[in-house]
Amino acid sequence: MTAGGRGVPAGGRGVPAGGRGVPAAPVAPVPVLDVGGTHVTAALVDPVGGRTVPAAVIREPLDAHAAADAVLDALAGAALALPDGHDTRWGVAMPGPFDYATGVGRFTDVGKFESLSGVDVGAGLRARLGGRAERLRFLNDADAFALGEYRSGAAAGHDRVVCLTLGTGVGSSFLSAGRPVHTGPLVPPDGYAHRLTVHGRPLEDTVSRRGIRSHYARLSPAADGHLPDVRELAARAVKGDSAAAEAFRHAFGALGLALAPWLDRFEATAVVVGGSVARSWDLVHPALTTGLGASGGPAVPVLPARLPEEAPLIGAARWARDAPEGP
Repeated sequence: MTAGGRGVPAGGRGVPAGGRGVPAAPVAPVPVLDVGGTHVTAALVDPVGGRTVPAAVIREPLDAHAAADAVLDALAGAALALPDGHDTRWGVAMPGPFDYATGVGRFTDVGKFESLSGVDVGAGLRARLGGRAERLRFLNDADAFALGEYRSGAAAGHDRVVCLTLGTGVGSSFLSAGRPVHTGPLVPPDGYAHRLTVHGRPLEDTVSRRGIRSHYARLSPAADGHLPDVRELAARAVKGDSAAAEAFRHAFGALGLALAPWLDRFEATAVVVGGSVARSWDLVHPALTTGLGASGGPAVPVLPARLPEEAPLIGAARWARDAPEGP
């Protein structure tokens, strides 16, 4: 369907968008970066179709413990590998803690990107990208995932939705009408679920890579000292290892228990889940759903992400075009 309605061009019935007899100008793709703890992905996103441009997605390894210049060089290297002809407004999805309004890193005592603490990442990238970047708009990586799922994935059609990314910890975004909510009484502190507590302890003591592995170790001490990683624990659980299955049940049941009152306050109509741990959906989904229902609140559907890899890129592109002015 064209922008102006069923079978009608955007410029009006029978009139091209660029004016009578004038073809509509093509819309330049939006360049984005998605920065993770072990890799950076650069991509071009079609702002009309809302999906990444084929053959314009570049994924490169990234050392989160490298010096600041090395990290910035790696980010810029991936960005400069993209084809020319894109918009000069960039969307950049970054993990926290980060000052997204100013583009300055705040990574202290978090075990990654500490060389960027106090560094103006926006200025460093603009200098390296030259005329290909006039403006960089930063956003939290979980917010980018949520905006992408809202634009083209499982969160589409939900006016109030909570999106989770499950990896080494818990990322979260509370979306209202497609905008992240970070303040107010309806969301956790700063709008982030990892600020919550459960069983009297910080949530990520239980719901995290280290939390799952630690719980498994208590249930099934390893005679050889080997503590399996989460992916191996998921495989063991599927094969009938009761301790591994219980480690998942305990973690994601606790997540549901902590999140339930906030879903009620926010009046969310769905929870969308992505991240590497969510690949073990048959372990995560029943435990999370049980935890959410333990408080007796309204049932909220828990949905797997439709675009787990692509959503942060789509969301960053949307932020680049629609967000308030950035650095």
